[in-house]
Amino acid sequence: MLFIFLLISCKEVKNTATINNTISEEEVQESSKVKFTKDDANRKIDITIDGRPFTSYIYDGQTPKPILYPLITKSGKTVTRGFPYDPRPNERVDHPHHAGHWLNYGDVNGLDFWNNSYAIPEEKKHKYGTIYHQEILQSDEDNGILKIKAIWRSPEDIDLMEEITEFTFSEKENTRIIDRSTTLNALKDVSFKDNKEGMIGIRVARELELVSDKPALYTDAEGNVTEVEALNNEGINGNYFSSEGLTGNDVWGTRNKWVKLESEIEGETASITILDHKKNIGYPTYWHARGYGLFAANPLGQAIFSEGKETLNFKLNKNESVTFNYRILIHNGSKLTNNALNTSFNEFNTK
Repeated sequence: MLFIFLLISCKEVKNTATINNTISEEEVQESSKVKFTKDDANRKIDITIDGRPFTSYIYDGQTPKPILYPLITKSGKTVTRGFPYDPRPNERVDHPHHAGHWLNYGDVNGLDFWNNSYAIPEEKKHKYGTIYHQEILQSDEDNGILKIKAIWRSPEDIDLMEEITEFTFSEKENTRIIDRSTTLNALKDVSFKDNKEGMIGIRVARELELVSDKPALYTDAEGNVTEVEALNNEGINGNYFSSEGLTGNDVWGTRNKWVKLESEIEGETASITILDHKKNIGYPTYWHARGYGLFAANPLGQAIFSEGKETLNFKLNKNESVTFNYRILIHNGSKLTNNALNTSFNEFNTK
C-alpha cells in the first residue's frame, strides 16, 4: 500500500484517503462478527465479539446443567460471580449451584434441578435432577446463533424432557445481547409444581450486589438452609430497577416485564437486564431477585410469590412442549434508561 501511495499524484491523495477509510470500515465490520471457538478438551465453546471475550457455553459436568460463564461487558468487566469455577477474593461462596447463567427449575416431577450441585451428599442425590448436554445443533457465526440439545434426566436415568435452546449473541454499541429461546419437549408426563426456585438465573459479581450489613438465612423447598454472611460493603452499590417502578429488594416476588440490576465496577457503570416475553407462560413473570447476587425470573412459582392467591402447577403431557424466551442485556459505560429498555423490550417482543 505504501508503494502505491508513493507513485500517485498529489491530486489523487484525497481519493486514496477515501479508499483507505472504506477498507478500514469494512475490516471493522468483518472483525465485529461473532466467533465460536469449540474447545473439546474442556467441553466448552468460547464466544467472542470483535475479538473480545463475551462468554462461554460450558457443558463440562462441573455443574449439573450447561451454563454460560462468565458474562463480560464490551469493556471487559466481568458481571458474574467467579465461584465455584474461578473464585475471586472477597466474593461470596454460598449457593454452589449458582454459576454464571442457567435455566432450570426446583420441582420437575418432584425432582429438584435448581439446587443440584457438587455439594449435595451422595445419600441425597436421589432427590435431584441433572441436565445433560447432548449435541450442538447449529453454530452460525454470521447470525450469532448457537443451538444446542440437552436432556433433563432423573437420578434413575429416566429422560423427562428434551431441551432445545437457541442462543443469539449480538452487540449494539455498548450493549451486549443474549436472546435465549428454550423449548422443553416432554418425553414423559411432566409436572412443574409451583416452587420458589426457578427459572432463568444469573449469579452476579460482588460489585452488583445490594448493600447489606446483616447475615440472612434462605431455605429451599427441601428445607435446606443456606446462610448468606454479612460482608464488607466497600465498593458495593448495586440496585434493582423494575419496569413497574420498583427498586431494591422490593422487586423480589413482584411481576414485571423487565428488571435491571445496575452498579459500578472499577469506576464504570455496568448493568444486567433480563427482559420477559409476552408469549411466555406466566407473563409478566415473577422475579426471584435477591440482594446477595441471585438475579432470576420465575414464571412458574406463582403460589409462592403470591402467597397462595394464585396457583399455576404447570404441566406438560407426553409429547407436548413449551417455549421460554428471554433477552439479557449486558451494558457498560452509562445508565440504560427506561425508554431504552422499553424499546428493547418492544423490539424483542416482535419476534
